[in-house]
Amino acid sequence: MTALAEPGSAVAAARGRRGAVTQVRVLRSEWTKLWTLRSTRWSLLAAFVAMAGLGILVAAVQMNRWDHLRPHERATYTSLDPAVGGWHLAQLAIGVLGVLIISGEYSTGMIRSSFMAVPHRLPVLWAKMGVYAAVTFVLMLVATLVSFLGVQAVVSGHGLQHSLGDPGALRVVLGTALYLTMLGTMCVALGALVRSTAGGIALFVALLFVLPGITAILPASISDAISPYLPLNAGTTVTTVVFESSHHLSPWGGFALFCGYTAVAVAAAAIGLVRRDA
Repeated sequence: MTALAEPGSAVAAARGRRGAVTQVRVLRSEWTKLWTLRSTRWSLLAAFVAMAGLGILVAAVQMNRWDHLRPHERATYTSLDPAVGGWHLAQLAIGVLGVLIISGEYSTGMIRSSFMAVPHRLPVLWAKMGVYAAVTFVLMLVATLVSFLGVQAVVSGHGLQHSLGDPGALRVVLGTALYLTMLGTMCVALGALVRSTAGGIALFVALLFVLPGITAILPASISDAISPYLPLNAGTTVTTVVFESSHHLSPWGGFALFCGYTAVAVAAAAIGLVRRDA
């Protein structure tokens, strides 16, 4: 009897393994969710166009006004900063979409289906962050390279072009894609933390845009001491060659601090996800 039961048990075990919930399958389901929503594709397209196009537009305007610039402005001009300047607009689309990826499921109630399909909640969070981070990095790296090459073509008539081998060039191109990727990951965490689209976007805007404005109105001694450590100021050091203020962190030191802020947000979201009901 035992000898006859073993093949059947093996088949049942094999079928069980085929239907088991694994991290790879959760990743695949999140990939499907991401690309089947038309709004997601439009948001990512908007981020790509902003990242690839804004820098070229700004460089074209600057070259058109070149004869009217002051000697100091012409002497200190570098085409590296406008080449990656599209992050100013792209970060809005990346941040808002990051919040929506998970807060949207809470608003529709779909998150309950996700947690019923995946017995443990954290794999869902890791999968959402992993898929969105991978898509954001690839898309923004391509967009940044397009912007970089386009800007160099625009400024070549004035002999101001750079190549990726020049000091700081590869760092700002790669750093811009990394900054936007980390920003998107942070915003997924914020969406999971507050479980509300409006609340997540408000928190995203407050942390990255309102906080620097409030700090700027403080006395200079206090503002100079705090400003470099704010999330936006720290994270974007890796995208910058010419700094407007002398009070800033090193490019990779600032980005490391921004990664630390993201890790705190991710940890808080993970703890909240485990401890609270869906």
